Amino acid sequence: MQSIAKGLGMKERGGEIGNPPPPEESVDSRTAAAFLRIHPKTLERRARKGQIPAMKFGKEWQYLLSLLSEWARRANEFEP
Repeated sequence: MQSIAKGLGMKERGGEIGNPPPPEESVDSRTAAAFLRIHPKTLERRARKGQIPAMKFGKEWQYLLSLLSEWARRANEFEP
């Protein structure tokens, strides 16, 4: 099974095999949107389209700030 980070072409966190990365809590859309400085509805729309790394549990979108930070860094590389 492939990790979310690897599936998105991002660098894995953590150490050697057998040493799992430390657990990271997920955040909701309001917190993630504030982190990215965008509206929560914009964030959720982009998550639905697969443009932003996210996971949906029931009706709630959840985000890992480390993946959002990496995503934002990569997105800014392509801006003029």
